[in-house]
Amino acid sequence: MINFNIPPLVGSELKYIKEAMENKKLCGDGPFTKKCQKLLQDISRTRTALLTPSCTAALEMAAILIDIQKGDEVIMPSYTFVSTANAFVLRGAKIVFVDIRSDTMNIDEKKIEEAITSRTKAIVPVHYAGVACEMDAIMNIATKHSLWVIEDAAQGVMSKYKGKALGSIGHLGCYSFHETKNYTSGGEGGALLVNDADLVKRAEIIREKGTDRSLFLKGVVDKYTWRDIGSSFLPSELQAAYLFAQLECADEINNKRKDVWDKYLSLFSQFSDQLNTPIVPSDCEHNAHMFFVKFNSKMIRDDFIDRMGLNGVTCVFHYIPLHSSEAGMNFGVFAGEDVFTTSESNKLVRMPLYFNLSEEDLESVLNITKKVLEDMFCGR
Repeated sequence: MINFNIPPLVGSELKYIKEAMENKKLCGDGPFTKKCQKLLQDISRTRTALLTPSCTAALEMAAILIDIQKGDEVIMPSYTFVSTANAFVLRGAKIVFVDIRSDTMNIDEKKIEEAITSRTKAIVPVHYAGVACEMDAIMNIATKHSLWVIEDAAQGVMSKYKGKALGSIGHLGCYSFHETKNYTSGGEGGALLVNDADLVKRAEIIREKGTDRSLFLKGVVDKYTWRDIGSSFLPSELQAAYLFAQLECADEINNKRKDVWDKYLSLFSQFSDQLNTPIVPSDCEHNAHMFFVKFNSKMIRDDFIDRMGLNGVTCVFHYIPLHSSEAGMNFGVFAGEDVFTTSESNKLVRMPLYFNLSEEDLESVLNITKKVLEDMFCGR
């Protein structure tokens, strides 16, 4: 069986983990954490990057940073992972879901403004599959209505919008280094990009359990104390060491994934009458986080998944739209009409795509996929 995903491994992870152990500094903000943060700042050209235990933690930090209060409203797509919403629900916010675009599966920027009310506090665009949302339009709307923008760029490390790194355009950006992402810190992991200078000091306090310990470690204060609400938002040095190995090879990983992505595109494009391949707008540079196709119906999509499984290849669908879930109905509301969110999500299937996918296995997947598609559509 060819798995849908295997966590990336570049070969130097154990070396760096051993080095971290020999440094006798395993808690957060040690040498490897600082190295990773510097690399992320260089990659994204952001002011400050702070490693976190997960992207969920980064989103929760962001919600605290912008002072989400009970009754505030936060606009986001329903087609996203639950953490995007949970981070704000935990602070008492009401989630306002907006329909997605059928081409990119990203939030429809044209539907955002009509969802804004006097209680709206923030917009959370989610860059699906590492393809950017229409950030110029979103930032203009946010400026017009004095709203915060928090980019859920969990899938967007190394992707760009008009030359700018995803996560670096809004006031805050959140990355994921979960084992399903292009780069991992050993299973879980994340980062918060702080692009607003006024938020940096408080972000460091919130991340350090609400204390000014980071200032103490920098020698700015002679002792540290409780200053604000916060939590333990620091990853261990072992996580950072694993991630550093991967970030050192970011371009190699990116190029390998793009090569696989391109081969999928070439194959599936031969069946363009029966399915839709991914759309990457000309002003976006994607990171090949995933390759998905959309069939003409859920029934055909499910048939494809079943046939691939019977041939030893694991293919999967993705999110169930949040607004249709029990919690989504309790904590949120869908603004406007659900034209594409449900219908498009029912048609989508994702193909195996990971750094350590061998050439032999990729060739096998491609051959099996072509045979399955021919069997499904021959004579139709």
